[in-house]
Amino acid sequence: MKSASAPLLFVTWLLTMCMWNTAWSQAEAPGSEVKSQLESRFSQDRSASHLTDTPSDDDAADSLTNDVAAFYRARGFRPVWQDQTQVSALVEALRELEDDGLSPEDYRPQALATQWARLTQDASSNARALADAEVAATSRLLLALRHLSRGKVDPASVDEDWKIGVDEFAPDYAALGQQVERGEIAATFDAARPEHPPYQRLRDGLARYRAIAEAGGWPHLAERESPLKPGGRHPDVALLRERLGVLGKPELLAADIDYYALEPLQLEAPEAEHYDATLAEAVRQFQRRHLLEDDGVIGPKTRAALNVPAASRVAQIRVNLERARWLLHDLPEQFVLVDIAGYQLSYYRGPEDVWRTRIVVGQPYRSTPTLRSEITHLNLNPTWTIPPTIYRDDMLPKIRNDLAYLEQENLKVIDYQGNALDPRDIDWEKPGNIMLRKPAGGDNPLGRAVIRFPNDYSVYLHDTPAQHLFNRPQRAASSGCIRVENVMEFVRLLLEDNPRWDAAALSEAVGSNESRTVRLEEPVPVIIHYWTVDTTRQGQLAFRPDIYERDDKLQRALDEPLDDALRLALE
Repeated sequence: MKSASAPLLFVTWLLTMCMWNTAWSQAEAPGSEVKSQLESRFSQDRSASHLTDTPSDDDAADSLTNDVAAFYRARGFRPVWQDQTQVSALVEALRELEDDGLSPEDYRPQALATQWARLTQDASSNARALADAEVAATSRLLLALRHLSRGKVDPASVDEDWKIGVDEFAPDYAALGQQVERGEIAATFDAARPEHPPYQRLRDGLARYRAIAEAGGWPHLAERESPLKPGGRHPDVALLRERLGVLGKPELLAADIDYYALEPLQLEAPEAEHYDATLAEAVRQFQRRHLLEDDGVIGPKTRAALNVPAASRVAQIRVNLERARWLLHDLPEQFVLVDIAGYQLSYYRGPEDVWRTRIVVGQPYRSTPTLRSEITHLNLNPTWTIPPTIYRDDMLPKIRNDLAYLEQENLKVIDYQGNALDPRDIDWEKPGNIMLRKPAGGDNPLGRAVIRFPNDYSVYLHDTPAQHLFNRPQRAASSGCIRVENVMEFVRLLLEDNPRWDAAALSEAVGSNESRTVRLEEPVPVIIHYWTVDTTRQGQLAFRPDIYERDDKLQRALDEPLDDALRLALE
């Protein structure tokens, strides 16, 4: 049967290729009708300088048209999609965007496949139809590459305080055309993705958690009046084991626990209902990964985290993949990444971080802003000039109630030139242009060091005398600035390339209790952003509480279909 069908298949393939070549023969020669069609459509430079780097829905269609025009101008308007394998590879790559948390249907891969299938079956297709199909493929390619490299959602549309510039989408169109001609579609998509390792780990995690969700997810732990504690026995313990992948679904183990261990835990229990020490350690790992008190007790908070559906974790990963597309591209070798929701600072000197530490961030009503800047200098033994919000909302009411508050808190009143003022000479109901400053010393909230970088929010990284706050699993306790644990080690790393500032010199400078400014020889980029999923080098994921309630808004925007104008631009 196979030998009989082989000649027929060969003949069918040969006829298809003949029709394909006939359809495109007019496009191969310079000055062909298809090339003329493309030139008439795109020869005029209609670039829209008013567009944002990551366009809104209103601008996206115009932006896509400009991208397509730039692509064909770079090629001298020669068509590029001349082989069915090229289009098939594009269709497949568009469908695989699901692995990046994007919606393939935004790019209508099936409609593209159908359009090109009709062309291969109709040798009489005219130049206009061929040009339409050409543009349809290129439009999908460029829109997908833009979304992969810069994100689908305009970050400013979901974060009113967004001030980070997203680099312009400006590929080398001539080189891109050559890649398409060589059929390197998958490689082109790979190159558009952020190359930073956490992005691929999020992609891998998305595949794992989708598999879990599609398999039915994990069991739900019912509410209890009393918590489950290590050492006890209860029927719910067997369900807990199943939830952690010990019974019934061992594939869950690698996906949803074991964040800190290098090797998977081997959980074997002779009694499924006995809450033994090994199971308690697995629970503590789960609690640490979700920033919960790691006591091994299944109370309301731990139960709630265990009961988050696998589908919700899928959505959370997708949201953080989009955030990664906003920021994790074109990164320098050396930079600082501040993870607000993870209460963590990472210092990178290469593709992987070389140092991590815990941080304290702003409370929800005084949230730490997202921003991108450069660390330029630091202050040792800093004075503390009270930020305007704290001065206005926290301190001014107390001063009006009792002027002695200034002396109790060791606060000095100064004008904008730094001159000392007598508090008794000031009308505290209308104090005017004054500032409050606390001298360097043990009670200074900035501690021994402040790390400075230009920004519109007057926020910075700093030490703190309140070291006990770092022991909390969730640390949203500041007024917006970021408190850093082990700050002097961070300072040493930032000054590592400056031989003048070794550990002994830093210790001597801090010990003098004199305020001084130290400038970095080269600025160090810093990114302060909001991540509710973290990754390890081993590929495990850690989920964080959405302390500023930003995930849902971004998920809705990510799931929103393309607007009508943009969909028409893909036709």
